[in-house]
Amino acid sequence: MQFNIDDKTYNIVIIKKHNKNTYIRIDEELNIVVTTGIFTTKKMIIDILEKNEKAIIRMLNQKEKELNKKNNFYYLGKEYQLILTNLDEIKFDGNYLYANNKKFNNWYKKQMQTIFSERLKYNYDLFEESIPFPNLRIRTMKTRWGVCNIKTKTVTLNSLLLRYEIDKIDYVIIHELSHLIYANHSKDFWKLVSKYCPKYKEMRKALKE
Repeated sequence: MQFNIDDKTYNIVIIKKHNKNTYIRIDEELNIVVTTGIFTTKKMIIDILEKNEKAIIRMLNQKEKELNKKNNFYYLGKEYQLILTNLDEIKFDGNYLYANNKKFNNWYKKQMQTIFSERLKYNYDLFEESIPFPNLRIRTMKTRWGVCNIKTKTVTLNSLLLRYEIDKIDYVIIHELSHLIYANHSKDFWKLVSKYCPKYKEMRKALKE
């Protein structure tokens, strides 16, 4: 079973359960997955899809963006096609990144440590307020770009931040440094963030996309 949208054909995967409602989602293969009741006919499903066509287009566009980010290599906001070679060095050439598979991970971790450390020091020096210089931790997180542990004076940055431009990295660092003064997200907290990152709302929006 298929469904046409904007001259493109998408497969429909139907999952029937003892449901009263019908749910629509897009899977990793860009199939339209419809979970519905056992008595829902194919005609009824098509009618539901046609009524929700605009919402489905938005869902497809969002899923395509997610898949592109997942499949491509991003470094400091720029997209590269990663070419694995036997070269000893890491080489950038236009939109290509040539890397030795065995050495790439170590190089990437070093870049992460170096860049995050430099940006932490840079943004820390901007603060006129008296705050301790925090320890830096880096790890992969699913739901947060950064965390500030006030007790241990530690700022933890999400390793995936290295995919974004420096201004996005700076915003997250400023956000976490501001927590050393305000533990919550009060008006005073956001006022402090905006003092050192006036475009913080744009940064937040970009990191949510």
